[in-house]
Amino acid sequence: MKKLVLAVAALGLISLTSCKKDYTCTCKASGKTDVVIPIAKAKKDDATKVCDAAKTTYSAAGYSCSL
Repeated sequence: MKKLVLAVAALGLISLTSCKKDYTCTCKASGKTDVVIPIAKAKKDDATKVCDAAKTTYSAAGYSCSL
């Protein structure tokens, strides 16, 4: 019974944790100042979308962006 209670408690704690993290999208171009875009508390897919949007915006100026 004690193991069951511990297992349920552990499962409850796992379900409460979030997989959201802080990410940084960095856009670089030779001879230019780097553009750093902080992305706070986001899922990786969402952070990738934000960085892809920055890539679209800054690519015309010769920047290459990555997460």
